Amino acid sequence: MGLTKAKLEIEKEIGISVVDVLFNPSEYQLTDGANYSEKKVPGLDGPVLQYISGEATELSLNLFLDTYVPKKPSSLLPFGSTPDASTDVSKITKKIADATSIDGSLHRPPKVTFKWGSLHFNGVVTKFNHTYIMFTESGMPVRAKVSLTFKSLMSPTDKRRASPFESPDRSKYRTIRQGIGLWDIANMEYGDPDMWKVIARENGILNPLDVRPGQVVKLPAL
Repeated sequence: MGLTKAKLEIEKEIGISVVDVLFNPSEYQLTDGANYSEKKVPGLDGPVLQYISGEATELSLNLFLDTYVPKKPSSLLPFGSTPDASTDVSKITKKIADATSIDGSLHRPPKVTFKWGSLHFNGVVTKFNHTYIMFTESGMPVRAKVSLTFKSLMSPTDKRRASPFESPDRSKYRTIRQGIGLWDIANMEYGDPDMWKVIARENGILNPLDVRPGQVVKLPAL
């Protein structure tokens, strides 16, 4: 099997513009994250972290572009041909740069897919930096280093399929374990530690610090 070349597929109003990568990247980095807020609970020394949402996966990579072709002596060239066969590398960088601009027909920046081996990353380009490092005698750029950052695009339906959140639509019972408080159970079951008050009211608990390991509490349906 021959060498598989990476490529960028940039969405157009009709069809897709394909940018073939001249040299495959030596590495790429995928970054995931999560957003949390701090909830203060009476009687605790510190706040409880509440999960808010996940962050879009980021893909970062560097590309090397080279369109330089060494000159051949005129005596070795076919009649009428030019000794300089290099092309302007900025024609390639401009195609990539278009992925960060609003497409007039789409009314938004285009979606971009980076394909290489098992990686098929669908998203948008959020950062694009290009540095020209080699030029011909006429000043035409023929080599460039490009750094790209993408953010993934995932619909709310796809996110729910990937990370389903069990909705507490019916009453449940939980046993208090050592080191677990009502706010921890509320955070796990309802996604909000402040909902400990609902659990306390349902179970007639006046002070959330009075619960003990082994105690069974009812979690009301919402």
